[in-house]
Amino acid sequence: MNRVYVCNCFGVTEDQVKKHADDGACTPRQIASACKAGTDCGSCVRRIQALLGRGSCPRRELVEQGRPALTAAPNALVDVADAA
Repeated sequence: MNRVYVCNCFGVTEDQVKKHADDGACTPRQIASACKAGTDCGSCVRRIQALLGRGSCPRRELVEQGRPALTAAPNALVDVADAA
């Protein structure tokens, strides 16, 4: 298997970044939260941005609107109306 490393500091591969993107990470910051890539020397951030692509993430519009792109498990959600 040929592994192409994106982040040498933490040994994160292209496939791992793509999997996190498939799971909902739309920004380099969300990738960093998922696997630490881009949090040490930062030299991989541009490559992560390229892998994420512009407009390739269906949840990107939510992120740009300041809304959460990732959802929690249904049991973890609390309805604001129920909490009041």
